[in-house]
Amino acid sequence: MSRRLLQSIRFAILSGDYDLTRHAIDEMGEDGLSILDLEHALLHGEITKLGMDEPRGPRYTIIGLAEDHKTEVGVVGRFADAGIYLIITVYRVTEPEE
Repeated sequence: MSRRLLQSIRFAILSGDYDLTRHAIDEMGEDGLSILDLEHALLHGEITKLGMDEPRGPRYTIIGLAEDHKTEVGVVGRFADAGIYLIITVYRVTEPEE
């Protein structure tokens, strides 16, 4: 996957230019994940899936490890207006991703 795209996502996270949907916050809580787990997964993970046929713009799935370096975390997001990276959902990976 594109290194430039991954760098753009990581820059948005490092600079605080990201937001979470209510759904992402709820899912993160249900799976016992913290904002630090989310950030760690995005900063150290890899893009595993591109959703290019989305009406609101391309979505990216990133799989990375939580802050504990053991728990796999999936994060789905997309760039929204003004370069903000919008986190759509966050989940604990329990089965291998396709």
